[in-house]
Amino acid sequence: MTITVYHYPKCTSCRKALAWFKNEGIDVEAKDIVLETPSAAQLKEMVDATGIPLKKLFNTSGMKYRELELKDSLPNMPESEQFELLASDGMLIKRPISFNGKQITLGFKESDFVENWKND
Repeated sequence: MTITVYHYPKCTSCRKALAWFKNEGIDVEAKDIVLETPSAAQLKEMVDATGIPLKKLFNTSGMKYRELELKDSLPNMPESEQFELLASDGMLIKRPISFNGKQITLGFKESDFVENWKND
């Protein structure tokens, strides 16, 4: 199953993730998270398929997250609105996201990549 990596070209963690896949000889479909932001339906599929908590998809250290004061408003926001909000701006999404339809990693931590993608 193809691994799709949503990344931001200027992001160091994203570059490390893409380099790791390349060094391991694993082909991925790389998508710029700003130019090809996942839709609300795609994000919901990621959550449903992997069981990852929706709140983990938010880039809580990002400027947009702080500008919109999401720390305060997210807990009371319906899930459907959260998915729509994420889909509206790729900079709100934790990156890189590596997803193959059944497994997901957020950010880049080599041990997680070895565990999830090395023998896939």
